[in-house]
Amino acid sequence: MHDTTIALIQLGAVFFGLGLLGRLAWRFGISPIPLYLVGGLAFGSGGLVPLHGISEFTHLASEIGVVLLLLLLGLEYSASELTTGLRKSWMAGLLDIVLNAAPGAVVALLLGWGPVGALAMAGVTYISSSGIVAKVLGDLGRLGNRETPVVLSVLVFEDLAMAVYLPVLTAVLAGVSFLGGLTSVGISLLAITVVLVVALKYGRVISAVVDSPDHEVFLLKLLGSALLVAGIASELQVSAAVGAFLLGIAISGSTAENATRLLEPLRDLFAAIFFVVFGLNTDPRTIPPVLLMAVLLAVITTATKVATGWWAARRQGIGKMGRARAGAALVARGEFSIVIAGLAVASGHVSEQLAALATAYVLLMAIIGPIAARYVEPVGEFFVRRRAAVR
Repeated sequence: MHDTTIALIQLGAVFFGLGLLGRLAWRFGISPIPLYLVGGLAFGSGGLVPLHGISEFTHLASEIGVVLLLLLLGLEYSASELTTGLRKSWMAGLLDIVLNAAPGAVVALLLGWGPVGALAMAGVTYISSSGIVAKVLGDLGRLGNRETPVVLSVLVFEDLAMAVYLPVLTAVLAGVSFLGGLTSVGISLLAITVVLVVALKYGRVISAVVDSPDHEVFLLKLLGSALLVAGIASELQVSAAVGAFLLGIAISGSTAENATRLLEPLRDLFAAIFFVVFGLNTDPRTIPPVLLMAVLLAVITTATKVATGWWAARRQGIGKMGRARAGAALVARGEFSIVIAGLAVASGHVSEQLAALATAYVLLMAIIGPIAARYVEPVGEFFVRRRAAVR
């Protein structure tokens, strides 16, 4: 068969399979993300039936999925809410770095991967997945919860930390001078500052430029501006997700409400592809040798992320159940962790086992995260009732 024919058949099978998995998740009342990941694992490299004809499309589609997830997340909040949240949560952000970067660094040193491996693994275990968290909060209807701004503040702090971390890691891996590393960091921070200032001062102008009474024109301008901002942000060593998120908070009022309604179906489609691609890029055969260490890391860093969210929410005067929801929402790791591991291994300065460990770890956390977020409330309520009955 022709290559295009094969690609269409495989892509059709993937979309139809996603629909079945989504329906199954809906029947059990859980997020479909874990099922999407396992489905991708089954049909990726080393899986049951490898799919090779759609790699180019799915790679780009998965990037668009992350952009749309964070764009719609940004549309829920204003620039003033973001800056207020960051001012209140910066201490939680520092605690997040200490608690969640340390386990990865320690494991790398114990395995003999040296300081460079420790620096890479620290980033793998530190950064939560903005894409998965955004999807879970939307699926569970928690975007309006009191603890959600706390979660978003921590996520934004992490992404801003990545704007410093990634240039430093890249410079270390490439053997660039200290001055060169500082230059990269400066460019990243300058880009973020400019976008934040534009969002705060010229949000109404941006909304007016993007808005249109015609749905087709509105969609084209909205999607085009999101991809442009994300691409420019990525070129400036800032996460494309951060760029999309900041564009989202710059759009306000009725424009933001209309944009949310218009983009939700597209977000769901491309986000599903993002999670499947994550599984497709994972070779199941690399997991068994590092599974025990990955499970150990998963247990430790699940606890440290929950502790981070709990502490951050407590500082905002949120109740115990809200603190638990905030902590569980932050558990998932994803796209950033895989990028970090890929950069490290590609440099040739760390063991190839780092990629296998990072992949197994992220796969576990990407599954544990949505499940923890879904069931933290029922489990918490069970223990509250049990305690009340004992009394």
